[in-house]
Amino acid sequence: MKKDPRSEALRNAPLDSWIALSDDETRVVAQGLTYQEVADELDRLGDNSAVILKTPPRWFPLAV
Repeated sequence: MKKDPRSEALRNAPLDSWIALSDDETRVVAQGLTYQEVADELDRLGDNSAVILKTPPRWFPLAV
């Protein structure tokens, strides 16, 4: 089975956190406890194309 880079990035992301994925959604480029922390880090990096999302407290087997 071929590994999906987006799924791998999500599996390796910190749980119960806000994260930003690269524009191709293959890597976590910022993380924080709040949305604002992630948004501020993206501003600092000059990245305006990242996708921000909240990870769950735990992944369910069929979630990712």
